[in-house]
Amino acid sequence: MKPFLDENFLLQSKTAEKLYHNFAKSLPIIDYHNHLIPEQIANNTQFANISQVWLAGDHYKWRAMRANGVDEKYITGIGSDYEKFEKWAETVPYTLRNPLYHWTHLELQRYFGITDLLSGKTAQKIFDECSAKLQTPEYSVRGLLAKMNVEAVCTTDDPLDSLNYHQQLAREGTNLKMLPAFRPDKAMNSDDIEGLNEYIDKLESVVDKTISSFQDYIDALKSRHDYFAANGCSVSDHGLEQIYAEDYTEAEIASIFDKIRSKQHISYEENLKFKSAMLVYFAEWDHEKGWVQQYHLGALRNNNARMLRQLGPDTGWDSIGDFSQARMLSKFLNRLDNQDKLAKTIIYNLNPADNELIATMIGNFNDGSVVGKVQFGSAWWFLDQKDGMIKQLNALSNMGLLSRLVGMLTDSRSFLSFPRHEYFRRIVCNLFGEDIENGELPNDLEWVGKIVQDISYFNAKNYFKF
Repeated sequence: MKPFLDENFLLQSKTAEKLYHNFAKSLPIIDYHNHLIPEQIANNTQFANISQVWLAGDHYKWRAMRANGVDEKYITGIGSDYEKFEKWAETVPYTLRNPLYHWTHLELQRYFGITDLLSGKTAQKIFDECSAKLQTPEYSVRGLLAKMNVEAVCTTDDPLDSLNYHQQLAREGTNLKMLPAFRPDKAMNSDDIEGLNEYIDKLESVVDKTISSFQDYIDALKSRHDYFAANGCSVSDHGLEQIYAEDYTEAEIASIFDKIRSKQHISYEENLKFKSAMLVYFAEWDHEKGWVQQYHLGALRNNNARMLRQLGPDTGWDSIGDFSQARMLSKFLNRLDNQDKLAKTIIYNLNPADNELIATMIGNFNDGSVVGKVQFGSAWWFLDQKDGMIKQLNALSNMGLLSRLVGMLTDSRSFLSFPRHEYFRRIVCNLFGEDIENGELPNDLEWVGKIVQDISYFNAKNYFKF
C-alpha cells in the first residue's frame, strides 16, 4: 500500500517517477489565466490568517461546505475567520474522492510543511501554525508566489480597469511579471440592457468622450484595448456560454445599439447579432496586436436566483451547461481565418462531452504558421481534477499534438492554488510513464522528458512570449 501524498503521489511507475522528479518538478510556473487580485500582488499583502487567503472567494470549498450542511453564516456570512476555518476542516474528511481532498493536503504540505490530515480534531493546531507563518515576511503574497517558483501571472481585467496596480509592480522592476488580460464580457452583455447601459456610461467617463453611436462605442473600447496593450497586455479572455457567429450588417448593429441606448427591447435574434459583432471586433484587434485570445465555453451560470440576489455572482451557483458548440465555433473561426485575422487562440470547454469536438476543431485552423496556433485549453473549472485532466489529455493526444499543449493554469482566486500545476505535471508524467512501461512508447527518457518539460513550461513560454 502506497502512503498518502508522498513524493511519488499520482506516479504509478518508476518511469513516471523519473519523468517527474528529473524533468518536470523544478520548472518555473507561467500562470496565464487566473482571477488573482492585482492590488494584493502589487502591495505584497500579508494575510492575517489562513482563512483569509484560503477560504475567501473559493467557491469550490463553499459548494462542498453547503453540501455538508454548513450554514451560510460560516461560508460567506458573519462567522469569524476561525469559525469558517473550523467548518471547512470539519468538511474536509467528507470530501474523499473529491479533488478538494487532494488539493487541500497538497497545499498544506507545499506551503506550510504540514502533513497532518485536516479535520475538526486538527483544525485549531493547523489554523494556528499556518496563521503564524502567514504573518512572517516570507509568507507575504509575493513570498507565496516565490515558494511555487511562479514566473508570470496573467490577471483577468475588465476594459474599464485603470491597471494602476500592474503599473505599480512594473515600476518596481521585480522578477515576477504580473500582466493584465483583457476580459470584455460586460461590454457585450446585451442580455442585460440596463446593466449594459450602466457599463457604457462608465466607459464614457473613463475615455472622457460621449458615446452616442455604435461607432463611438467601438472607438472607445478600441482605445481601452490599446491602453491595455501599452501596459503589457498580450492576452484576452472571454467567458461565454457558446460562441456567437450570426450573420449581420454594420447597419443592423448600429440600429441595435441605438435601441440598447434608448433602453428599448431587442429581439433574441438582435441580441445574438450584437454579441456576434462584438466578438469579431475583439478578435480582429487581438490579431492586429499579435495577442493570444482565450474562449472559456460552456458554463451555465447563476442557476440559483435566490442566492444570486443574496450573494451576487461568482459565489458557487454555476454548473456545466449543455450548449451546442461546434457549428458556431467553426463559423466564427472560419470567418477570421478566411480574412487572415485569426490570432493565436485557446479554446476551453466545460462540458466533457465536448472534448473530442474541441480536439478536432482546433485541427481545422492550425495552418502551420505558428506552432500550436489554435490550442485545446487544459481541463477547466469542474474538469481540472484527475479524471477530467486525463480525459482532456487523452482526447488531445488522440486527435492532435499533446506535445504542443501550452500546459496548465490555476483559473483561481487563491494564492494557495499553485500546486495545481504540480498536480497536472504529475498526471502528465504518469501518462507518459505508463505508456513507456507498457511498451506503447519507446524508453527514450531524454526525448520524452523534453516533451514533458515543454508541456509543463516551455510551450507556454514560447507561445505567450511574456
